[in-house]
Amino acid sequence: MQYREFGRTGWQVSAISFGAWAIGGAWGSVQDDESLAALHTALEQGINLFDTADVYGDGRSERLLARLKKETGQEFYILTKAGRRLDPHTADGYNRKNLTAFIERSLKNLDTEAIDLVQLHCPPTEVYYRPEVFGVLDDLVQAGKIRTYGVSVEKVEEGLKALEYPNVQSVQIIFNM
Repeated sequence: MQYREFGRTGWQVSAISFGAWAIGGAWGSVQDDESLAALHTALEQGINLFDTADVYGDGRSERLLARLKKETGQEFYILTKAGRRLDPHTADGYNRKNLTAFIERSLKNLDTEAIDLVQLHCPPTEVYYRPEVFGVLDDLVQAGKIRTYGVSVEKVEEGLKALEYPNVQSVQIIFNM
């Protein structure tokens, strides 16, 4: 496996990561034992970066990653995303109350005290022009709930704007094959 530096984090991560959307069950019926077998195989092949979100199976994929960590005791990075639980999915929903609740739920699902990296989950473009949203994320880092944060974007404008915030450590661009 090849490893590369991840964003601004300084982490050395596998060039291939494991995307956990499908093991959440949103793409059809999946069995947890099969999902865990796939996760174990990924670790055995040197993958050390797992991408998930709180909405993947309503937290199911996060809980499976928690089981993987418990079963193996191995160190690896988990990136989760927050914000898509909002209904309606509007910029005003990206506030302290909601973001804190999303993080607390993911902490419980992941059975951890601190999340390696949280990404805003393709928020409306307007969110990137609201410094107070990034201030909430800074506060969550200070509180020890998240180690670092980034964004998942749909538009170049969003990625460029996000990079103006000094503590944004990663920009994930949506690319589904």
